[in-house]
Amino acid sequence: MQRAEAADGGTDAEDLASGIGIGRGGRNRLEMDRGAVAGASAVVLTYLFPSQAQALEDLVTTQANASPGGPHPAFAQGEAIGRAVGAEIVARAQTDGFSRAFTGTIPTGPGFWISNTTNPATIAGGQLPGVTPWFLNSASQFRPGPPPAFGSAAFVTARDEIRQLSDSRTAGQIGIATFWALSTGTPTTAGYWIQVGTDGINAHALSEREATHLYALLSATMFDAQIGCWDAKETYWFIRPWQADALITVVAAVGKPNHPSYPSGHSCLSASGAEVLSTFFPEQRAQLDAKVTEAGLSRMYGGIHYRFDIDSGQALGRNVAHFTIAADAAGNSVLTPH
Repeated sequence: MQRAEAADGGTDAEDLASGIGIGRGGRNRLEMDRGAVAGASAVVLTYLFPSQAQALEDLVTTQANASPGGPHPAFAQGEAIGRAVGAEIVARAQTDGFSRAFTGTIPTGPGFWISNTTNPATIAGGQLPGVTPWFLNSASQFRPGPPPAFGSAAFVTARDEIRQLSDSRTAGQIGIATFWALSTGTPTTAGYWIQVGTDGINAHALSEREATHLYALLSATMFDAQIGCWDAKETYWFIRPWQADALITVVAAVGKPNHPSYPSGHSCLSASGAEVLSTFFPEQRAQLDAKVTEAGLSRMYGGIHYRFDIDSGQALGRNVAHFTIAADAAGNSVLTPH
């Protein structure tokens, strides 16, 4: 987008056409932005979903043809820039470590999490601490302190709270746990917050450039929050509630995530996402924070997290977001529009 703006040069008569209402030179900028987003999106989405390549190219053509009066030269210029940027993003994705397999050692003993799999034992998302972040200086930058010691009074109190919830779940609590499960086959937790962002974009009629900035900062922040979250999970390897008390049941729709309990991934991700969205839509902070609270409680209702998992995860997510938002605002980010 930085290069797209630099390329937005002079204007001509069509930029002042009646009804466009975007000011002198605005038509070029608008079309270049649209083309850049279309080109970058087509390249990245084709990498992720290669079987959809032709359909994605058809969408680019449809967008170009949707311009008033037909395809605009600036759209093609923006598209070329977008495709180049998309190729850079794909190259980064191919070398950022996300596809590497987990090769660490899972500890065993009292208080340690137990993998759902054997021969070998695995951990979902185990590669995340080694993935290159967008903003963080290291995966451990905001690592929280340890959870309560296994067997301590604080731990027993937290475990017993989940046991009590398990023994007396209401239909409402099961509904909340099910709504926030957001597991495989759904938009996932990250997708949920991206949809919340989309709703805000539509409600506030953000421009192409503003919307792109929101999506980029939101997605990169949530990604870094998950890197930090899994760093903590693989530092403490803390036992899940149903493993600490065999009488704790898990809501079926939630399932048993195959990674350690502390801190909560849902809470890390949700708190980071809500914090970013609150900077774009400050009047919605109370509603966004309420969603974060409910997302955290849902994991307790589901029987898979202690309260201290939730509290620590939310704090970690907010810390990551504060860091990324500050870096973005200062211009110290590849995502910052100029």
